[in-house]
Amino acid sequence: MKRNQAVSARVMPDGRLSLPAELRRRYGLEHGGDVVVQDTGDAIVVRTISQLTAHVQAMSREILKGKPNASVDDFLADRRKEAWDE
Repeated sequence: MKRNQAVSARVMPDGRLSLPAELRRRYGLEHGGDVVVQDTGDAIVVRTISQLTAHVQAMSREILKGKPNASVDDFLADRRKEAWDE
């Protein structure tokens, strides 16, 4: 199966979704696993947790690009300094 190729999957009456074996192997879901289901308004997107994490990290990098002292490490350092100063 090629990337961006559409494939049929079945949603059971109880809401279970059956993904093709090749997709489960490709995305590390051979033994099952957690995914995030997103309603984009005109589509349903299913992502693995690692895909969602990478997506959010990329969005954060784009939003914070060029902004000094905007990292989590900077935030934690500021909180430590404030706690020390109390």
